[in-house]
Amino acid sequence: MIALRLAQIGRPVLAVLAAFGRVTLFGFDTIRHLLSLPFYGREFGLALVQIGWFSLPVVGLTAFFTGGALALQIYSGGARFSAEAVVPQIVAIGMARELGPVLGGLMVAARVASSIAAEIGTMKVTEQIDALVTLSTHPMKYLTVPRVLAATLAVPLLVAVGDSIGIFGGWLVGVGTLGFNPSTYLKNTTDFLEFWDVASGLIKGAVFGFIVALMGCYFGMNSGRGAQGVGAATKAAVVAASVMILAANYVLTRMFFTS
Repeated sequence: MIALRLAQIGRPVLAVLAAFGRVTLFGFDTIRHLLSLPFYGREFGLALVQIGWFSLPVVGLTAFFTGGALALQIYSGGARFSAEAVVPQIVAIGMARELGPVLGGLMVAARVASSIAAEIGTMKVTEQIDALVTLSTHPMKYLTVPRVLAATLAVPLLVAVGDSIGIFGGWLVGVGTLGFNPSTYLKNTTDFLEFWDVASGLIKGAVFGFIVALMGCYFGMNSGRGAQGVGAATKAAVVAASVMILAANYVLTRMFFTS
């Protein structure tokens, strides 16, 4: 009886560890191909536009409303301790260190990981990946490397724009609703925000972009046959990317801000 229960616990644990190992090997293989030729510049350019430019509206809107809501929450909570004046400082550090990169990464994961997994999964189902192999084109070099590199470079830029828009949203709420002086609000923001606050968020953005594209490519390459297989791969890519972003955020935050 005890052995049966241990087996029931061990099977899913071993399955999770095996899946983690496959993803890790896939990531190392991607990096290895990234460091060797040929490099498909046209695919990289298309991926950069798809991931970066077309994700800008959703990331910007998310950051704007998050910055405004954060200002309201901090003002409401600070009022209990007569600390309403800290709104500009906390909005700035909260957006730059945490909310900007994390929410930006999650929004990109929802949009990009699903798109990549669906696209590559459909190519696998329709045997387009097999056609690439017959044309002496390595699928990982042609499909995975450009998307992973584009996401790794584009997401930090999205995070930088999202941070600015989020702080602007907090400024609008602070000035228009909470009665802050516009110039004083901006001065408190710039005086309090340090270089490492911004840089740490950009580094997180690069890591999150790598995770998003890697998950999309991995699950797309390993999708099942038919529409049901592609749908399952799309869902798994988004879930895995989101969970890994949150886990990586904790690890990076501990590395950056724990002495």
